[in-house]
Amino acid sequence: MLTRDTITDAVAAALREDAPWGDITVEAAIPEQATITTALVAREPGVFAGGEVVRSAFTLSDPRITVTELATEGARFVAGQRLAVIDGPARGVLTAERIALNFSQRMSAIATLTSRYVDAIAGTGARIVDTRKTTPGLRAFEKHAVRVGGGYNHRYSLSDAVMIKDNHLAALGVSNPSTDGQAVTTALRTIRERVGHTTSIIVEVDRIEQIPPVLAAGVNSILLDNFSLDELREAVALIDHRVVVEASGNVSLETVADIAATGVDVISVGKLTHSYGSLDLGLDELTLDL
Repeated sequence: MLTRDTITDAVAAALREDAPWGDITVEAAIPEQATITTALVAREPGVFAGGEVVRSAFTLSDPRITVTELATEGARFVAGQRLAVIDGPARGVLTAERIALNFSQRMSAIATLTSRYVDAIAGTGARIVDTRKTTPGLRAFEKHAVRVGGGYNHRYSLSDAVMIKDNHLAALGVSNPSTDGQAVTTALRTIRERVGHTTSIIVEVDRIEQIPPVLAAGVNSILLDNFSLDELREAVALIDHRVVVEASGNVSLETVADIAATGVDVISVGKLTHSYGSLDLGLDELTLDL
């Protein structure tokens, strides 16, 4: 969850990184008494995210700065649209400009990309979710942007749910999950006994034959990794609503609708938080008062 404390800590650290001993450019070029009115303007269409981060960047730079007309989280915008108006001491505004843009451009890019995936599967009943493939230290910001774009969050961290992959099974002595079904079931039942009854257990499989022994263990969710469309349909029929079915791997805007049509419940998309780029936003319409 993106809390005010999380925002403050990250933005303050970013400002310190960018101006560790002050902004020598504005101190040399801009009179101390000068003020600025400017706007955060979209230079391409998208979905807005990171409004409170923008506000914090400017107010932490100088508490006399005001941010008004701030777009709401999740608002869709067009090129040329104002997303916020910033007014206050010129030095503080110019010092915070890049930090405010860095956060809002990236968060809005994630929200925009997520919205495209969500739109692509509208009406199917499936959900688009993110992964833990996030920028270290910025997970709360990136996962917030996914929600703003209409997606959902997968595990926030390793502390949230048990997720068993082939490496975990190998460490438990199950060398071939496809042929040693009883060992898989036994291992998963042991794990179930070790965790609380409210803890969700997710198991990743990469072959159809791995599904029955996983189901027999009483897990909560099965992740179908890199299954073809035909294999996804077969797996969905085999599981028959007994657990949540997640599809992962080979997911793109071109393939996601077909994946959703197989009947899976969840589609996880790593691209949402590791390949999102930056949306083109800028501080325009600047008026300087000396």
